[in-house]
Amino acid sequence: MIGTIMNNLWRLAVALPLLLAFFDGAIAVPHKAVESRDIIDRLIFAHFMVGIVEERGSASDWDADMQAAKAASIDAFALNIGTEQGSLTQLGYAYQSAANNGMKVFISFDCSYWSNDNAAQMSSTIQQYAGSGGQLLVDNRPFVSTFVGDGLDIGTIKANSGVNPFFMPNFAPESMTDDCDGLFSWRAWPNNGNPSPPDSQTNITTSDGDEAYVAALNGKPYMAPVSPWFSTHYGQEVSYAKNWVFGNELLWYNRWNEVLNLQQQYIELVTWNDYGESHYLGPLNSAHHDDGASKWVNDMPHDAFLTMAKPYMAAWKANSLDVAPFIKSDSLTYWYRSSVKGVECAATDNCEKPSPTTNDDYFVGKPNGWDLLNDNIFVVALLTEAGTVTVTSADNEPVSFQAQQGQNAFEIPFKAGTQKFELTRNGNTVLSGTSLKSIDTVCTCGFYNFNAYAGSLPASTPASLRSDAYDNFAAGLPSPTCKAQPSLSASDALTIWRKRNFSSLSDHISNLLSLIAIWNVTILRRLVLDPVMWEPHGRGQSRHHLPQSPGTPGWPCSVFVDTRMLGVVVAAKQVGLVHGSV
Repeated sequence: MIGTIMNNLWRLAVALPLLLAFFDGAIAVPHKAVESRDIIDRLIFAHFMVGIVEERGSASDWDADMQAAKAASIDAFALNIGTEQGSLTQLGYAYQSAANNGMKVFISFDCSYWSNDNAAQMSSTIQQYAGSGGQLLVDNRPFVSTFVGDGLDIGTIKANSGVNPFFMPNFAPESMTDDCDGLFSWRAWPNNGNPSPPDSQTNITTSDGDEAYVAALNGKPYMAPVSPWFSTHYGQEVSYAKNWVFGNELLWYNRWNEVLNLQQQYIELVTWNDYGESHYLGPLNSAHHDDGASKWVNDMPHDAFLTMAKPYMAAWKANSLDVAPFIKSDSLTYWYRSSVKGVECAATDNCEKPSPTTNDDYFVGKPNGWDLLNDNIFVVALLTEAGTVTVTSADNEPVSFQAQQGQNAFEIPFKAGTQKFELTRNGNTVLSGTSLKSIDTVCTCGFYNFNAYAGSLPASTPASLRSDAYDNFAAGLPSPTCKAQPSLSASDALTIWRKRNFSSLSDHISNLLSLIAIWNVTILRRLVLDPVMWEPHGRGQSRHHLPQSPGTPGWPCSVFVDTRMLGVVVAAKQVGLVHGSV
């Protein structure tokens, strides 16, 4: 008894500063800026397409992206810029926002636009931002990269900048020069070498690409790409028509396991916001203009991909080959396409007209590579203990898998209809929910959509596209069959949580103090300030009272939560204070 009391007093001492902040305001957590490899040896970047955000009007318009990336353990944005003035204006806003938010950024010259012809401007742009508080430094040198650019005169650009940048361009391995401080690869997807989707003759894997780069670099740093998906479906409504989809649908899971074993210094996530190619990881409500990509992006959030990666990112930064110690809570992440691949949309699709010019990126009808895909649901279970994962696709019989502690991946054939997921352990339901997105047997809005929908348990409410991100939704479609607006309903996602019983006051106090010491104070403030009554419950104890679930006598019982209340219920259940249903 004395030992228990002393233990709780120690926890109270640890928790006291947080407890004071709980009642008095938010806690400001100091951020140690990433300045060089001497501070953090391994860094994770995310490729950011600046060209689609040129309507942003100030540095504050960048803040939400900076804060979201920082919260996701991303160290810096690679700012992909062209030569147009709009991108250069946004560059200044991005650097200022990064400095304001304790984030880092660096320039990634898009060499579809930049070349040796404007090398002097590249040098001056590097120099202009080298001293910014938002500039990423490596070895105390401003970090710089590119998208493609083979043949770029790196030596001259570095010399004329006057700041000796640390330059890691996106050259092919065979284009490596002595002036390169390292190389970045864009080979984030299996391909046939062009790059295009693999074919019957050639399948170059992501690990093949890694090996080629590491060999060419001969000890210099390598920046490995990691990407969740690649699908694009632009027709003649734009000048850059392209229509393909890459295979390997468990790529996101497989690739993270690959990079853990790579033992390299840098990772670049491809991408944060390239909605046009469907490999975005940032939220849909990140401000951007629409070139027609909203057709296949609407109602297709990818937030869950980034959430799934957090334990992997932590393991990678810790130089660990094992992700299991970094999994702090159970989760299921799932993804799938929203329609069967055999659906025919020729009468209403936007890619049915032949290209008026020679264009190796454009294919009439279904995207190149569609036949390599599977009508499957892909599930990743990251577990603190072994359990059983069950997936029910429409009215198919449930399919169960025995999942071990740590990382697990499964796939099953899907059927049109609703998709349900469950994790059980020792006869108890740990997680259970129905996806917000059903699978159809008809064309999505009249066209071929080979993008992926990603969801997760515990469930969260995904962001939707802003109203101004639908401006060209109907472009290229002869007769759109749906409205340019979000349609996912957060109330459709229910999560069941079952926690152990807390039978004594000592249990309540112990778990509450542990929670205060480690849990986000904002969630606790929401729990206390929520306008649901507190009910006295014997021996001076209070319990947060929620209406009791029908047919479930006593306390505690399962809690069914709308995703908007998820943070409150998780916090309450952790300390055993909540009973009933929301």
